[in-house]
Amino acid sequence: MSLKDRVTEDMKAAMRAGERERLSTIRLILAAIKQREVDERIMLDDAQAIAVLEKMVKQRRESITQFASGGRADLVAKETAELAIVQSYLPAQLSEGEVAALIDEAMRSTGAASIKDMGKVMGVVKSKAQGRTDMGALSARIKERLGGR
Repeated sequence: MSLKDRVTEDMKAAMRAGERERLSTIRLILAAIKQREVDERIMLDDAQAIAVLEKMVKQRRESITQFASGGRADLVAKETAELAIVQSYLPAQLSEGEVAALIDEAMRSTGAASIKDMGKVMGVVKSKAQGRTDMGALSARIKERLGGR
């Protein structure tokens, strides 16, 4: 079952169960996926749908930070609940050790030795870690490993 089908089935289940908050968030997910499909005139595969979900996660995290600094605990709680639901559709996150192993493997396979090789390493690691780790943090770790503090 594709990710989009799973989200659609979960929407139906949330409707039957009367879970308003969950239903609202699932509808947001489906709307974001459909919007990208319409904009690009394609049917999204799971990898592309995961990219949409990652964008939603990033937006929610930024909103939580903004609302917390503004003292809006009610909106922080709402965004946190939405974040948990969106994250439930993402693949299992990689551990620190798994990320380090991916970086080591990519450095060996590309022969990376300096910060100039950052793009090569990031390209290899990104394909394997997409949707399973925070790409900003991954980039920082690669940069640190290559000596570009």
